[in-house]
Amino acid sequence: MTRAALSRRTLLQGSGALVIDFSLGGRVTAQGGAPIPTPSAGKSIAPDQVDSFLALDAEGRATVYSGKVDLGTGVRTALAQMAAEELDIPLDRITIVQGDTALTPDQGPTYGSLSIQKGGVEIRQAAATARARLLSLAAERLGVSPDTLVTENGSVRPKAGGAGIGYADLIRGGRFETKVDKEVTTKDAAHFALVGKSVARIDIPEKVTGRFTYMQDFRIPGMVHARVVRPPAIGANLESVDEGSVAGIPGLIKVVREGNFLAVVAEREWTAIKAARALKAQWSAWEGLPEQDHLWEHVRATKVTKDDVTSSVGDTEAALPNAAKTLSASYDFAIHTHGSIGPSCAVAEIKNGQLTCWSASQMTHALRKQLAAMTGMAPEAVRCIYIEGSGCYGRNGHEDAAGDAVLVARAVGRPVRVQWSRADEHGWDPKGPPTLIDLKAGLDQDGNVLAWHSQFLLPEGAAGNVPLVAATLADLPHETTMSPGNIIQNSALPYAFPNVRTVCHRLAETPFRPSWIRTPGRMQNTYANEAFLDECAAAAGADPLAYRLRALKDPRGIEVLKRAAEIAKWEARPSPAKDDRGGGDVLRGRGLSYVRYELNRTYVAGIAEVEVNRQTGAVRVPRFFVVQDCGQIINPDGVRNQLDGNVIQTVSRVLMEEVTFNRSAVTSLDWASYPILTFPDVPEVIIDLIDRPTEKPWGAGEPSAAIVPAAISNAIFDATGTRVRSVPFTPAKVKAALQGT
Repeated sequence: MTRAALSRRTLLQGSGALVIDFSLGGRVTAQGGAPIPTPSAGKSIAPDQVDSFLALDAEGRATVYSGKVDLGTGVRTALAQMAAEELDIPLDRITIVQGDTALTPDQGPTYGSLSIQKGGVEIRQAAATARARLLSLAAERLGVSPDTLVTENGSVRPKAGGAGIGYADLIRGGRFETKVDKEVTTKDAAHFALVGKSVARIDIPEKVTGRFTYMQDFRIPGMVHARVVRPPAIGANLESVDEGSVAGIPGLIKVVREGNFLAVVAEREWTAIKAARALKAQWSAWEGLPEQDHLWEHVRATKVTKDDVTSSVGDTEAALPNAAKTLSASYDFAIHTHGSIGPSCAVAEIKNGQLTCWSASQMTHALRKQLAAMTGMAPEAVRCIYIEGSGCYGRNGHEDAAGDAVLVARAVGRPVRVQWSRADEHGWDPKGPPTLIDLKAGLDQDGNVLAWHSQFLLPEGAAGNVPLVAATLADLPHETTMSPGNIIQNSALPYAFPNVRTVCHRLAETPFRPSWIRTPGRMQNTYANEAFLDECAAAAGADPLAYRLRALKDPRGIEVLKRAAEIAKWEARPSPAKDDRGGGDVLRGRGLSYVRYELNRTYVAGIAEVEVNRQTGAVRVPRFFVVQDCGQIINPDGVRNQLDGNVIQTVSRVLMEEVTFNRSAVTSLDWASYPILTFPDVPEVIIDLIDRPTEKPWGAGEPSAAIVPAAISNAIFDATGTRVRSVPFTPAKVKAALQGT
């Protein structure tokens, strides 16, 4: 095999027909079926070169190399649209290669709703630069000025008419040898043929027909299967292993132990599962987790390492005593697991001093560094290849499964597949950390917010490279680049209040490894801000929409709020609704929420309709209205997919999801103990998109999730007159709140 030896930094010389041979039964194809052109021996490519992002083959097909990956969000289709638009190549002649550290540029992890805003824009600039280069080459050949030529359908032709020159004929060696011009003039929106149009996702046909290769389906010759035997307590030490307890299992290859890392390897997956269950091991006791019933006391008692003051306007301390009315409240957001429906999986092989790992990681270039640190190998000897996983909502267990596979592959000298179980996924993936927010506001005589003070208790580390479980258990070195993360974003307010102070207290530790789950921090912070703002509106006797509009100065924010009210047929009145609905068990209400994501990009407004059973406390969300302005829209259908997914998943998180644990480990290890929303309770999502073709494209993958918790909380108050401030809004919590207990 030539997997790890191939490098994206060595591009072709000579032929424009570029093919990888992986010795896996022929030519490797992209997910979607098209052969992947790839470089052969030759000159290395700098990451600022067009050739890092694009290649043309002898038939004029283009391959786009993207460091951003499609996690099921449809960005592969959108990236293809952006490249095809700028290159003037038909969409079906574009192939996307994603997240292969030997082939694709490092564009950063796929998170933060930056795949289009950053990754797509970089590809657009490279494609536009390539197009300009093609025009220049054609002009030289024809002896004319480039401005007398146009590009069309993969060729350059005179504007006045006549025969064109195919791109492949102009770039016979397949190389552009041109630096990406970040100031290049991209195509005028008035001439868009693909961008802004709903294009069918290129991955769907393979998925609905069962031909798509998910990470969980991936196989290579000679591969064996491993299962990791997990400690019964997160911090337990492995004291002894009785290998004789599994000696009689046919097909068992080896028991692998390295420190507290314990695994079994077998020829078949079911054999590995049986061996993992049968293996007898002795572990020490450990009870280092806080008591769940006292989680919030634990959070308040945790050491604060620093304060991030995210906004400071006026003098809140001086203004609050002068307020006509003062309000205060605390909101909390539970620990969540990713709950990926397809548990994590990875395949690893170490051969001839080279490590290759196939993973559904959303950050293959960062994973490469982690695996290199863990094994002591040079990063250049490690190759990570992205294969889409069946389930990923942030940094779940995929990277950890990769670490498991690498340790076992090193121990047995064969390619190894590690498939996590449901208990592995729920018990050992990193968690969305608990968040606690204290808020205080002072209102003037007219009910307007005179002063606002909020304090957010957040973990210091919640982004970057989360330490791999395998490296921790085996006590191996790990790449320690941890950043505080953007979980402080949207703690500051989008409203024009005269006195504001928002502070994020960064905590030294949190009960579980913290990681990002969709809309990390921004969801929790927006939830508290928008729900507490509703409390202010109710105290002022004001309509929640009108109350926001009079404090909001941003025209685009005002527009999304007004359009949300329009599509939801908003009834202007204060909350709660008058209880004149016949005294039935089911109360109905509506709630509003708004965000400008990170206060500098995508605008979203949403309205939730809820039904609350006053006898049981059960909450349903039958309908949710959402309006989004993410600037220039690449694929409207893809954006709608994102909004649907965000609303549905976040409704699930808000109404029912919560990690449970004892002093030793996670106890919510299955769908019975960690329930998620089921089909009968999926809300109808009504979507209105504001497209701005002449603006920059902003992220669409996360922002709409941020508005869901507050909209539901506010709707419950509107229906019942009772505030619920603790996510999830389970029947028990809601019933207790209604009963005043």
